[in-house]
Amino acid sequence: MIPSSLAAEWMAGLADGTLVPYLGPGILADVRSLADGRPMPADSDSLILAMNDGRPMPPKLMYEFPRAAMNVELKRGRATVSRFLTRTYGETDWSRAAVHDWLARIRPPYVIDINRDTQLQESFAGTPHTLVVGIARTGGTEYRFRLFARDQGGYRPVGLNEVDVLQPVLFKPMGTPRPEPSYIASDADYVDYITELMGGFAVPPFVKERRLGKRYLFLGMRFSRDTERMVMTDLVYAHGEPAGWALIPEPTEKERRFCARMGIRIVAADLAELVGGEALVAA
Repeated sequence: MIPSSLAAEWMAGLADGTLVPYLGPGILADVRSLADGRPMPADSDSLILAMNDGRPMPPKLMYEFPRAAMNVELKRGRATVSRFLTRTYGETDWSRAAVHDWLARIRPPYVIDINRDTQLQESFAGTPHTLVVGIARTGGTEYRFRLFARDQGGYRPVGLNEVDVLQPVLFKPMGTPRPEPSYIASDADYVDYITELMGGFAVPPFVKERRLGKRYLFLGMRFSRDTERMVMTDLVYAHGEPAGWALIPEPTEKERRFCARMGIRIVAADLAELVGGEALVAA
């Protein structure tokens, strides 16, 4: 149950930007293919199965999507993984996630989305914004991100000195098919990206400034996988431990320990209560 006072605090923080939504795979659980009704693959297991034509891979590869993607990359090339992700998220028509429709009404000024789909971008299509896309294993740049400005003509690439720092920022660290397909998927991608993230080269300077003093609302996130925890820790870091809340209906003891260490309060409620709760709607 989400207390009404906490719900009101969240709504105010999301609207004024002091509370940052951090979106994990769970927010896409209600998304279905418009063609055949199948669920959108978003979490680790469903992505592995979709990449392998619905067949489970050996247990050591089923452990985590980056490991399975690394195996496919070694056997059939990095482009094979990229094509799969583009086909899944850029060439398939999906229903809308309830969380994304909810966020579209609020329009937070800064959102972090570790999913690779385009629904967050579609929510902000009518609002000028800056898109930050994570990249890995790319030569010719000291940074591990690309920047795009969205205006009435669509997305266009921009440099650091061209960014309008007053516009909303959508941060897609694991990539997106639009405007240019780019993904962080395999173990090798994550090793490169996390290394540069720890060194400060995967977060634009204007985002480092924006995240100062922010709190976070983790939606659809589980904290049982080391890779996702490492990415999160460095994305939200700013002069101390981050603080905020995570909606986790049935947290494990491992998740409880991690969140306590990070200053994140667990709220044992599900997303349906958040996006459909009377307290939130009325706020």
